[in-house]
Amino acid sequence: MASVFIAGPAAWNRIVVLDRLPEPVPHMQFAEESWETVGGTSAGKALSLAGLGRSVQLHAEAGRDEDGRRVRDALHAAGVPVRWTDGVTERHLNLMTREGERVSLYLSTPVARWYDDDTTVRADIASADAVVLDLAAEPLRMLPLARESGTPLWVDVHDYDGAAAYHQPFLAAADVVFCNADRLRDPVEFLRSRLAAGASLAVCTLGAEGAVAVAADGTELRVPAVPTQVVDTNGAGDAFLAGVLDAQLRGADLRAALEAGARAASTVLGTRHLHPLLDAAGV
Repeated sequence: MASVFIAGPAAWNRIVVLDRLPEPVPHMQFAEESWETVGGTSAGKALSLAGLGRSVQLHAEAGRDEDGRRVRDALHAAGVPVRWTDGVTERHLNLMTREGERVSLYLSTPVARWYDDDTTVRADIASADAVVLDLAAEPLRMLPLARESGTPLWVDVHDYDGAAAYHQPFLAAADVVFCNADRLRDPVEFLRSRLAAGASLAVCTLGAEGAVAVAADGTELRVPAVPTQVVDTNGAGDAFLAGVLDAQLRGADLRAALEAGARAASTVLGTRHLHPLLDAAGV
């Protein structure tokens, strides 16, 4: 049985690198470079966990079209076990700058699938050491199943602004909350609010400044980022969460786990893909 159950997006992405993000006026820009690769926050976490030697089970959706085949084949070649649901292949167009600024255009997005029998999902969740449910329709449907299981639930609300309604069910169910500081007025205040609401750990990534966490006892910890040559920032936050999760499951204390997260994030910053496993697979 898998040690970590993950449900959420596995996508096919086109990455376009620009000298600046587009202004909201009609104009023309020239790309510095572009490429296609696997995307999706859940695929990123699963790849990083697999790269750390952690047993993982990814639950994701993809179509039988060309892009869906590319996603399926790439994750299979990278050694990530996936229970695929046939449906819509998620596709993104990511406009990036060298500094890591990003505008993500969602070209197609799966919807929730309703089943009469969730036996397999229930069994996978119940047998796991941790569950990660990412922001998407199908994981939203699975929140009650995760809570019923008693398995620790980790959620990543990414660039949450502190108010968006869509994130609320995930936050309410979470044992562990991850986010980034892009849209939070006061990240530490937000982390403390999650502890007050019942979470046991809350962590916010701070980009080049590292990360800050608040533990169940109220202790605030900060760790620096690991210096590295940055090629592409996609997947760094997912790798950070994966590193922390893997370390905690191995019994590491919080500081050591955060440092493991920083090291995991640094490993994906040097590749154009979500993880070096995709380079090794020839994606």
